[in-house]
Amino acid sequence: MGIQTTLDAVAGAPRIIDAIRLADDLAFEARRDPGVRTLRILLGAVAGSDQVVAIAAVHALAAVFDEQASKSLSNLLSDERPFIREHAAWALAETLPRYDAVGRLLGLVTDGGFTGMLAQTTLENWSGAIGETLAVAIESALLGVADVPARTRLVETLGLVRQSIAERQLLEIALDEAEHEDVRVAAVAALGQRTGARYIADRLEHLIEREGRLAEVARLSVIDLQVVPQRNIETEGALTVAQLFLHADIDPTLSSAGAGDNGGIATLLVRLGDALVADPAAHVDRVLTLSRGAVPRAAADLLSVGGDTGHVYGHVPLAPSAVPSAAAWPLRVTARRGIRRLLRAAGRVDVLHLRMADVGSLAAVDVARELGIPVVFTVAPDPHSIIQALDRSGDLTRTTFGQTDLREHFWFRTRLVQNLAANAAHTVLFPRPELARDMRELVGIDIASYPERHTIVAEGVDLEVVDRAVVDASAHAITPAGDDRFDDLHALIQALPAHRRGLPIIATVGRLHRVKGMATLVEAWATSALAERVNLLVIGGDLEHPSLDEREQLERIDAVLSPDRRAEAGLLLAGHQPNDVAARWLAAVRFGIPGIIAPRGVYVCASLKEEFGIALLEAMATGLTVVAPDAGGPATYVEDGLTGVLTATWDPAMLTTAISAALDLAARGDDDLARRAHDMVAARFTIQGMASALGPVYRGVAASEAELLRTVGPVA
Repeated sequence: MGIQTTLDAVAGAPRIIDAIRLADDLAFEARRDPGVRTLRILLGAVAGSDQVVAIAAVHALAAVFDEQASKSLSNLLSDERPFIREHAAWALAETLPRYDAVGRLLGLVTDGGFTGMLAQTTLENWSGAIGETLAVAIESALLGVADVPARTRLVETLGLVRQSIAERQLLEIALDEAEHEDVRVAAVAALGQRTGARYIADRLEHLIEREGRLAEVARLSVIDLQVVPQRNIETEGALTVAQLFLHADIDPTLSSAGAGDNGGIATLLVRLGDALVADPAAHVDRVLTLSRGAVPRAAADLLSVGGDTGHVYGHVPLAPSAVPSAAAWPLRVTARRGIRRLLRAAGRVDVLHLRMADVGSLAAVDVARELGIPVVFTVAPDPHSIIQALDRSGDLTRTTFGQTDLREHFWFRTRLVQNLAANAAHTVLFPRPELARDMRELVGIDIASYPERHTIVAEGVDLEVVDRAVVDASAHAITPAGDDRFDDLHALIQALPAHRRGLPIIATVGRLHRVKGMATLVEAWATSALAERVNLLVIGGDLEHPSLDEREQLERIDAVLSPDRRAEAGLLLAGHQPNDVAARWLAAVRFGIPGIIAPRGVYVCASLKEEFGIALLEAMATGLTVVAPDAGGPATYVEDGLTGVLTATWDPAMLTTAISAALDLAARGDDDLARRAHDMVAARFTIQGMASALGPVYRGVAASEAELLRTVGPVA
C-alpha cells in the first residue's frame, strides 16, 4: 500500500480499535520501505494531534532498521508527552541496543509504574548483547539514588543481567547490613536466578538462619538455585493442568470472594479445578491453581504441589500488601520468578491455561516458553470491547487517547491478547452472538482459518450451591424463625428506616471496580423513581480496607449518597461475602422474607462489558429476573423480555429504564419463567459441562506436544 496510504488508513479508520489493528500494517510498510521519506512521514505523524496515529508511528519507527530511525526513537524518550515516552520505551525493545538510550531508560525504571516496567523489559532484552555495559550503568545509577523504591527497581533490573559481572554487586547489596531491607530482598531474589551457582547458596546461608522477610526470601532463592532436570513430556496417563489468576487470594472455601480483585474468575477456577479432577472422562488427575500469597505460604506450597493429586493450590508472593490488578504490571519479574518456582516444583505440567491479558499471563507465558509447556489461552475482546464502548460513547477520542492509555494501557493489552492468542497451542472462546465477526473486527483473529485450533467453551456455575440456597430461602420465606443463616441479611435490612423495610430489592454481586459499573448502578437507582420503589443491595468489595479501584467506586457512591444518608435512601453496601452466603441472599431477593423483604426482586449486572458473567448465571439459576449488557456473552443466554432485559448498561438512562422493565417482569410472579432460566443454566452452563468441554482440549494439546517431541526429539 505504501507508507502514506497506510498512515492515511490509520488516521481515517472509523473506530479507534480499527486504527490500533491497522498499526501493524503501518509497521510492515515502514519495514518494507525504510527510506528517508518514510522516516519524515512517521516523525510528522508522531508530532501530530491525533494521538492514536502518533502512537502507531512510534511503533512503526521501531520496524525501520536504520540508524537514523533508531536515533529518532531514542530521542522520543525525552519527548514532553508522557504517553510518547512510554511507547518509545516499549518500542525500543524491538530494536538493536542503543547506548545513548540506556541512561534514560534507567531513569524511567527508577520512576517506576507501567512505563518503568516497559523500560525494564527493553533493558532485559538488550542485556544479552550489552550486559556488562548495562551492569556498570546500573551500578553508577545506584550511587546517585537514595530513594528506596527506586533503588529496589534498579537492583531488580541488575538481576536481569545474565553476565557474571552482576553477581558481585548483587551479593554486596544482599549482604550489606546498612542497605534497606527492600533493596536487599530484591538482590537476594535476583541471586536465586543464578541456577547452579553453588557458591551463591553458600553466601546466602547465614541469611536463612535469621528471622523475617529477608530470611524467607533467601530460603526461596536457595530453592531456585537448584538445578531441576529437564521436563519429560508424558505420552500416557492422566494430565496435570495449571491455571492461574494472580490478583486474588484463592482458597478452596472462597472466603475472600468479592473483595479486591477476588471476583468471578476466582470462583470459577476453584469450581473448575474441582470438576476437572472429579470427572473421569476429562483424564485430569491434578489441577494446579496459582494465585497470590505471602512468602511463607509460597514456601510451604512447594512441598505439596509436586506430589499431590487432585486440586492443589500454589501461591506466588508478589508484594507485602495486595496490589490491584491495574497497578500490578511492575511486579512482572517477581511474578515470573514465583510462577517458575511453582511449575518447576510441580514436575510434570502438561498444559498451562491462561485467561487474562494481565501481568500474570505476561509473566507466565515467559515461563511456559522457557520450560516448554504448551499454553491454552481463553481469548476475549478485552480491552477491545471497552475501547469500543468508550469510543462509541464519546468518552475516548483520538485527541485524548494517549492520556487514557497511560492509565488503562489499552494498546499494550490489545497487543498482549494478540500475542497470547497467536502463540497459544489452542485458544478457547466464549459464546457470543456474533463471535466470528467480533473476533475478526475487534481482536483481528479469523477463527475460520484454522478452526481446529479454536474451541467454544461456555463458563459454568456450581448448581449445587445455587439449588441449596433456593431450598433454604424458599423455606425461610415461609418460616423465618429458627434459621440463623439469614441473620446477617436480617440485620442489614433492620438497619433501614421502617418505611424502607418490606420493599423489594435490586441485588448485584461483584467487585467494586469501574468496569463492573457498581457506582453507575447506584447513580442510576438513586437519581430516579427506582429509589422509591426498591432498595439496592450491593454485595462485593472490601469496605474496611478498600483497594484503589474500590476506593474510586466508593467515592463515586459517596458523591451520590454520603454514608450517613445511605440507610435513609435504602442503599445496602454489604461488602464481600462467601459464595454460599451470597447465593442464599440472592435467593432471598427472589422469595422475600416476611416483613423485611418483599418477594420478586431483580438482579442487575451493570458491567461496562461482560464477556460471560458467572454471577449473572447464578442469579438466573436462582430464578431471578435479570438486567444485563446487550453485548458479549449475556446476549447469548438472557431472553430479552422473558428471563431478563438486555440494555446498554453504560448509559445510566437506559439502565434505569431496563431495571424498571425487569421489575415489571418480576412482579408477574411467573414461576415458569424462573424454571426456564434455571433449566437453561442447568442444560448449558454448569461447571461440570465446562470441565467436560475442556478435557478434550487439554488432551489434544498434550498429545500434539508429545507427538512433536517424538518427531524432533528433545531440544537442548
